[in-house]
Amino acid sequence: MRKRLSDTVEDYLKMIYKLSADTERVGTGQIAEALEVSPASVTDMFQRLANENPPLLDYIKHQGVKLTNEGRKIALEILRHHRLLELFLHEVLGYSWDQVHAEADRLEHVISEKFEERVAVVLGDPQRGLHGEPIPNRNLEMPDHPTSYLHDMRPEQRGVIHSVSDDDPGFLRFLKTQGLVPGAEFSVVDFSPYDNNLRLQVNGQDQEIVLGASVTAQLKVEIKNAS
Repeated sequence: MRKRLSDTVEDYLKMIYKLSADTERVGTGQIAEALEVSPASVTDMFQRLANENPPLLDYIKHQGVKLTNEGRKIALEILRHHRLLELFLHEVLGYSWDQVHAEADRLEHVISEKFEERVAVVLGDPQRGLHGEPIPNRNLEMPDHPTSYLHDMRPEQRGVIHSVSDDDPGFLRFLKTQGLVPGAEFSVVDFSPYDNNLRLQVNGQDQEIVLGASVTAQLKVEIKNAS
């Protein structure tokens, strides 16, 4: 059993993992904005975690951080807890998909590995979370599933919603009203280069929807070959 870390440290490691999906190193400013803390606090934490034994971060001043193998393992453990808990809260306790994130954030730090295993068994060992994200397996390996962002798609392309950002309840409620949930099929009808808006047809519906870049940048999709 690993040494118990503070909730704050686990939150840092989880956020660094999530932000590192699109970049090799994560900068101080990115973490400060994401966790709503001061850049000075982030720098102090980076230095502290880089000096742990074993180190949890590889920190280079002015170049940001990346997770060490140990730091990555802890981040994936917390993500596994979080995504299993979200599913459990929804499927067993009846929480809506916009209510589970905050509850899972609180619980992910305190559940035991025995409890995690019981949850996984009850849910049938799911591979994807409620919002479509992959769930690390028992060996803390993340399934490799190539995805793109919706904002990179253009007219005549088709796709399926893979996963959505889960930390804003209002955003999740909006997506639900538009039918933009994991598994929804869509086609891109039009793109405006002036404001980066995309016009979509979702699940073959006659009514089309227009989405701005602030929305499309948060939706991961699987692009389908044209028929």
